[in-house]
Amino acid sequence: MSALAAGMLIATSAVAQDAPESDPTIEGQDVASDTSEESGDDIVVTGSRIERAGFDQPTPTTVFGETQIEQSARQSLQMFLVDQPQVRPTNLPTATIGSTTAGTAAVDLRGMGSGRTLVLLNSRRFVGEGNINFVPTSLVKRLDIVTGGASAAYGSGAVAGVVNIILDDELEGLSVGAQTSVSSRGDGEQYKLEGSFGTEFADGAGHFMVGAEYLDDRGIRPEGRLERKGTNPGGFVTANGERTLYADINGRTSSEGGLILNGVLAGQTFNPDGTLRPFQGPDALGRGGADASSTFDHTYLASPSKRFNAFARASFDIGSSTVWAEGSWGKVDSDYVFFHDFTAPAVTVQATNPFLSQTIRNQLAAAGQTSFTLGRLYTDILPMNFNGDRDSLEGAIGINGSLGGSWNYRAHYSHGEIDTRSALENSRVEPNFARAVQAVLSGGQIVCAVNADASTANDDPACRPLNIFGQNNASQEAIDYVTATQATESIQKLDSTGLEVTGSPFSLWAGDVSFAVGAEARWEKQATVRDERTLQGGFGLPVYTAGNDIEGKFNVKEVFAETVVPLLDIDNFKAEFNGAARYSDYSTSGGIWTWKAGGTVRLFDDLLLRATRSRDIRSPSIDQLFAVDRVTFATMVDQNPPASPPPGYTATPALVATHSGGNPDLTPEISKMWTVGATYSPSFLSGLRLSVDYYDIEITDALGALNGSNLTLACRQGQQAACDRVLRDPVTQTVTEVFSNQQNIAEFATSGIDMEVSYITHVGALVGDGAGTVTVRALGNYIRELVTDNGITRLDNVGTVGDLNGNPPFRGVLTAAYQQELFGFNARVRYIDGGKYDKYADGERVSPGGSFVPGHSSLITNNDVDARTYVDIGAQVRPTEKVELSFNITNLFDTDAPVSPQASAHYEVLGTYFNFGVKVDF
Repeated sequence: MSALAAGMLIATSAVAQDAPESDPTIEGQDVASDTSEESGDDIVVTGSRIERAGFDQPTPTTVFGETQIEQSARQSLQMFLVDQPQVRPTNLPTATIGSTTAGTAAVDLRGMGSGRTLVLLNSRRFVGEGNINFVPTSLVKRLDIVTGGASAAYGSGAVAGVVNIILDDELEGLSVGAQTSVSSRGDGEQYKLEGSFGTEFADGAGHFMVGAEYLDDRGIRPEGRLERKGTNPGGFVTANGERTLYADINGRTSSEGGLILNGVLAGQTFNPDGTLRPFQGPDALGRGGADASSTFDHTYLASPSKRFNAFARASFDIGSSTVWAEGSWGKVDSDYVFFHDFTAPAVTVQATNPFLSQTIRNQLAAAGQTSFTLGRLYTDILPMNFNGDRDSLEGAIGINGSLGGSWNYRAHYSHGEIDTRSALENSRVEPNFARAVQAVLSGGQIVCAVNADASTANDDPACRPLNIFGQNNASQEAIDYVTATQATESIQKLDSTGLEVTGSPFSLWAGDVSFAVGAEARWEKQATVRDERTLQGGFGLPVYTAGNDIEGKFNVKEVFAETVVPLLDIDNFKAEFNGAARYSDYSTSGGIWTWKAGGTVRLFDDLLLRATRSRDIRSPSIDQLFAVDRVTFATMVDQNPPASPPPGYTATPALVATHSGGNPDLTPEISKMWTVGATYSPSFLSGLRLSVDYYDIEITDALGALNGSNLTLACRQGQQAACDRVLRDPVTQTVTEVFSNQQNIAEFATSGIDMEVSYITHVGALVGDGAGTVTVRALGNYIRELVTDNGITRLDNVGTVGDLNGNPPFRGVLTAAYQQELFGFNARVRYIDGGKYDKYADGERVSPGGSFVPGHSSLITNNDVDARTYVDIGAQVRPTEKVELSFNITNLFDTDAPVSPQASAHYEVLGTYFNFGVKVDF
């Protein structure tokens, strides 16, 4: 392992594509090369539009095959991808708690945001690219990860890279499989069924394939947090200007039964039968307490979901062309307790409230107390339940063929829709709640106080009094009165079409010159609306507001070209140039160019040197462009006051009209990227491959939003665009209106090194006859910087590991496997570097001599987070030729996650996890 660790320091992605074709290959690592040698066909390399079998391209690309995906025992493509060092775990089930994105699965390369990673299906855009849960894993042949800018080849969104999901469109036979997974604590159950079928017809001219997948992920319930160190709800305790992070920090001013906060009965909590007992609260630091709890004590550790997806493809050869049609359908449902309404205020309870026992009323009367304040966690009455239902439907048709000679073409058209309905059931209706908690006795009946005075008209005949004293004492009628469902529905549509032609029209002194030219267009549309009850408002915790409403569309038409020009081909020295350009015309912002220029030099067939320079773009999303403008009124601080304030001026206006929402004047983000690297495949040790690549990405005109105070600060710093978004009273010069919607004001930057080493060799069989194969692969990613600049503050978040805004400096994965005909086993070691919970709360300043980052000035005494190493093992057994049994253990040594207020962003939180599977081929 020491040798392999050293090897990781000189290795990087895309080693697969750079080895001589005669070398043995690891399945999945050089799938494309294997396929080309077996079939004689050229393979489209994801990093390029040029069809080539040599894979000597300048853009780094990492390839994973179906065997590696299966051996990982991950239940989804997203879970497999986030194990890789270049992918940040942005949207996992453990990271979507308290988020309406539960059930989705986006990919975030480089930590630049999922919107800056382009996901393709068979090298084309598809409607579900932001949720790869819609793709059946059983049909995936390989995953290509392009870790360099690729907008010139594939268009907008490929700033951080491309993930290309390649399906097995030559699938033969019937296969069915089942898996079940469970944690060592007996929770987190997952049940998966999958099947695939493929066959030829019409004497081999036609081919049909279909696959389907069902997954029931039960998630980790709230009580599962207490079973795992590091995942208990945590919090900060502040003393002497310093903060200390502790696990299990609970509140002192509320309890689940209701805590009396003042008066003669202060410090007592209600039992379920309405009697009182002394409140057993937390210690001086806020830890523990039998009657104390926090919001996260009642929140899932991992969000549950159910999904079903299906995909079918038919193709038919007609002469030198192949026509094809594809159809897919996917459904993801999430249904679980989001959290209880932690915003419910303390209630002033009248001493005569009839839900109080006579004993308590007597005690209050004897003390002359007419009311008291009650703090309560309404886990029984107000558990807000998230219900998310996402449906995806897409169809595509296309044709691929030969024009004669070296010229080939392909064309396609697709239409897809995603229908999403999100609802928060059991949401508190604030005015109803305020009326229902004030109960009185009238005519021998307990009624709402607003309905008790017979001399006035009923204020609310629907009101039902709410018993808030002790758990589970409220009537269902009262709960129905104080709660309702807030919901929103969204429909996204994508139409996409493309045509490209590739070939080698002529040769130069060093070989054939290759070209790819083409045109693409797509039309995107989205409408998001709230239901009637949500539009009425009145919710105590409004989640779906006017800012969620979206109505908009745009289209883009593009042309592109790419070429590969061999420059030299002499003994022990080969060089070639690769260039690409794309012109995109957006209906919202007009035309823009992207380009790529790169080259490779191969020395002695063993060493490949490569470099690329690219200009890439990311176009604004529909919600950033067309989210409905929302106006709120808020207090702000004017940080750009007039030099000589006129009479009536105030620096802290109380009612500033603040606009938020989309901005149709946005333009695409622009990225410039460098990659420089080398790969080495020594001829004296066949099967060994090493690679290293340095990357540097800078994004300007990035999208961001500033509040009113920050807009005035940016204006003072000389940003005219910010000044234009602040309106002042013409007489007093007091700020009256600000526009805090999306703008092209931010900047992002990241740089680092990708590393990879792999080795494959054949050995004798451990059992029986035949040969066994040993494969070893290690990948690593070192991040030098990850900078965000919102126009006000510039932060480098490498080394901050307490939330998803930062990244560990280094991540690495080492996999070793032995495989023979009857059985195989594999082991994996995953290393995630440590850092600071918040490095800007450790005395680090924005810049040398600068000020502390706003909001980070209080130091954290236990700010250090240690690195974590996880060991996974697996085994596969074939009792017959057509049956395979598998067993895997993830996080074998049950390595704990660091303490976090919610759930650890970058580290394993589920603990040891077991997976059992069976697969049958017919």
